Amino acid sequence: MENNRKVALFIATSLDGYIAKPNDDLSFLKLVEKEGEDYGYAEFTATIDTIILGRKTYDWVLREIGSSHYDNGNRDVYVITRTEKASVGRTTFYTGSLTELVEQLKSKNGKNIYCDGGADIVNELLKSDLIDEFIISVIPVLVGSGTRLFKDGRPEQKLKLVTTKTFDTGLTQLHYKRANN
Repeated sequence: MENNRKVALFIATSLDGYIAKPNDDLSFLKLVEKEGEDYGYAEFTATIDTIILGRKTYDWVLREIGSSHYDNGNRDVYVITRTEKASVGRTTFYTGSLTELVEQLKSKNGKNIYCDGGADIVNELLKSDLIDEFIISVIPVLVGSGTRLFKDGRPEQKLKLVTTKTFDTGLTQLHYKRANN
C-alpha cells in the first residue's frame, strides 16, 4: 500500500500576514478566544500523530499552556532546534536536516504530520515543497509588524481551495491543498 502521509500547517495569522507581533507577542490571538470554540483544532489533531515545530513555538506553548499540550503520550513531537537536548517522553529535540526528517517521516506509515510553526520552520518546508495542506485562520486585525507567516525567497506554489469557514468572532478559516502539477 502506498503511503499518503501529508504535512499540514494549522496556524493563525493577522489579516496583514503576521503570526506574531514584535517580541513574539501573540496577544492578538485573544481577540477571537471564545468559550467552547476551538476552530476545528480537535477535529484536525485527530488526523495527526506527529508534530513538528520550532523551539521558540515550543517554549511559548510550554510557558503559556503547559507541557501536557504536546507531551500527552499520543503523538511524536519533533522540536527543531540548534541545541542538543535529551528527549522528554515522546518529544525529540532534533538538530539535523528538517527536510530529511520530514521526508523520512512521510515515508513511514502513520497519520498526518502537523507543522505547528514557527515561521522559520514553515518557510524551510515551503522551500522544499513539503507542506501538503494549509489550514490558515485569519484573525480580523492588522498588527502592522512582527513575524511574517510567509517570507520571501520561496518558489511559487499553486494551491486549491478546499473550504472556507467563517465564525461569529470574525475569524475566517481557509483550507487549501497543494495543487497537483
